[in-house]
Amino acid sequence: MAATVIVIGAGPAGVRAAQALVEAGLRPVVIDESRRDGGQIYRRQPDGFSRTYETLYGTEAPRARALHESFDALRPKIDYVPDTLVWNIEPNAVHTVSGARHRRIAFDALIICSGATDRLMPVPGWHHAGAYSLGGAQVALKSQGCAIGSRVVMMGTGPLLYLVAAQYAKAGATVAAVLDTSTLAQRLRALPQLLAIPSTLKKGIALMRVLKEARVPIHRGITPVEIQGTPERGVQGVRVRQADGAMLNVACDAVALGYHLRSETQLADLAGCEFRFDQALQQWLPIADQDGRSNVKDVYLAGDGARVRGADAAERAGRLAALAVLKDIGMTRNEAEADKLRTQLNHFTRFASGLRTAFPWPARFAAALPDETIVCRCEAITAGDLRRVVNDMGAKEANRAKAFSRVGMGRCQGRFCAHAGAEVIAAEARVPLEAVGRLRGQAPVKPLPMALAPHQDLETSE
Repeated sequence: MAATVIVIGAGPAGVRAAQALVEAGLRPVVIDESRRDGGQIYRRQPDGFSRTYETLYGTEAPRARALHESFDALRPKIDYVPDTLVWNIEPNAVHTVSGARHRRIAFDALIICSGATDRLMPVPGWHHAGAYSLGGAQVALKSQGCAIGSRVVMMGTGPLLYLVAAQYAKAGATVAAVLDTSTLAQRLRALPQLLAIPSTLKKGIALMRVLKEARVPIHRGITPVEIQGTPERGVQGVRVRQADGAMLNVACDAVALGYHLRSETQLADLAGCEFRFDQALQQWLPIADQDGRSNVKDVYLAGDGARVRGADAAERAGRLAALAVLKDIGMTRNEAEADKLRTQLNHFTRFASGLRTAFPWPARFAAALPDETIVCRCEAITAGDLRRVVNDMGAKEANRAKAFSRVGMGRCQGRFCAHAGAEVIAAEARVPLEAVGRLRGQAPVKPLPMALAPHQDLETSE
């Protein structure tokens, strides 16, 4: 009987993993939280929409088309389970929910391709209606065919900042300004590492050309001061300090925020994977070898969910993880191809290091946040609340601070606040970020419908 291999995620890593498994004669189960394949970066537009690939994906159009066409060819050869959340993982089985249907699906091998989400740093006023993450702004454009506002500011740093701004400009939306916390000098310093992948560097240059042609103002080296607005009217403007110290006010009715990306690691945590603090990234990441094997037998990690290196790298990592599965279950794999994929991924790792130099995470902003700034939007926990649990209760560890303050207990389960919250705690406690630790993952990873009774029997798929 053929081995049952489950792939979680139908983004770049998941599609290429499934493709490699199919080529080897297996029929994998591909579970996708989204309604259609493509992941976040190559998210498909809804049925009935007719925007061109060039309009929707810009410089990424050829790769988006290639991935979609590959998945379309795979559909008859896989068991595709879309619009389905994997909310828990136990040894050799995943628990899923779709609508009111609750299932337990056993596996012989599991490849987690969970992708990444925005890495966010709070700013006073970011709780006003009209403040989105860059990823949220991108979803609105791709899945709903609309902009998040009539006059939008993009603020933060990283490639996604410019990608989303360019996609909005190409779609005809008004981008009032791109406000980048990084500097031109940082970008020039990173150039030797960025030259590891010249084609990707050229895409970045092309995005800048799109923004220039659209006459979008770009301000670098800024420090966010406030997102202006009211509870009644939402976002009304953005106030920042420019590199020369002068204040800049930009009128807008929406703002998209983001500081590059963070790996979605909750499923790896629930699967029992060990984590290590990455000093360069200043993040906790699950441990995996170069082929994607975690410390847990039969569990593999691929793509941005293991380490953020971009969509091109994710495609290769997904295929490499599938080749590792094939070897481990006793099937033949192409060793020469595996060697080639590892070499290519080394180039992407070097490029990703360059991106960190060019677009650094602004950890220093956390210590400067006013006490009244909301850090955890789900639970309305402020920077002052976190500082109080450090000083009054001695809570210098993330989970202890969570117990005392409720930070990270809301709907997002810490996805949007955990990193910045840890920075606030570390700064106030005067300890290294690593000493703060990380929030422990718990099931369910996202809220479940109330219709699912806790005692309901699980359906087991053979």
